Amino acid sequence: MSHEHEHEHEHNHDHEHITIIDEEGNEELYEILFTFDSDDFEKSYVLVYPAGTSEGEEVELSAFSYTENDGGLEGTLSAIDSDEEWEMIEEVLNTFIEEEEEQ
Repeated sequence: MSHEHEHEHEHNHDHEHITIIDEEGNEELYEILFTFDSDDFEKSYVLVYPAGTSEGEEVELSAFSYTENDGGLEGTLSAIDSDEEWEMIEEVLNTFIEEEEEQ
């Protein structure tokens, strides 16, 4: 079964960081793997992993939809709440991985 999704994604190799504050007020630093926009869901997404992870080390990726506040330095992250969104994110991630392996 194949799904087609219109999306743009920016491959950022500069390893930008993002601080995520959890429900208990704890701050954790993450590195941004990449961001992309989905026309299908009319949202922007960010995939992140814990900062300080060594290259080649297995990491747990987290994905969020996000809305940037004015200036782009802060924003609001939202949990992914539908299976359709998760499937689309997995497709984009698989494409990203394939492109990285070709380089």
